[in-house]
Amino acid sequence: MAKRKKDDEAAILCDQIVKGMQEKKAHQVVKLDMHGVKGASTDFFIICHADNDRQVEAIANSVEDEVHKAVGEWPWHREGLENCEWVLLDYINVVVHIFLRDKRDFYGIEELWGDAVQTSYED
Repeated sequence: MAKRKKDDEAAILCDQIVKGMQEKKAHQVVKLDMHGVKGASTDFFIICHADNDRQVEAIANSVEDEVHKAVGEWPWHREGLENCEWVLLDYINVVVHIFLRDKRDFYGIEELWGDAVQTSYED
């Protein structure tokens, strides 16, 4: 029963993260389900990119706001807001990556975790 509750909470968290991204017009939003990936440190990655550093920051703020309104949580850890080229928001079981397009292409996280089940969302 506890696993089901954890899965339900993760699904709600993922939905709110995606909503926050879509509110600020994030591009190519993808959810990677890491459950079947050996050595994965989290249950889900949610990845998107933005056109410029201001939009990266706006998406990060929107994600934080939507998650906090829905479930009362703030990220356990935040990284990258100084440069806004690649922002990471760590909610423990869901990790959010918000990139500038060229940084996303360079790091290729989706390819790095190619064994993960991918869900893509419309822009």
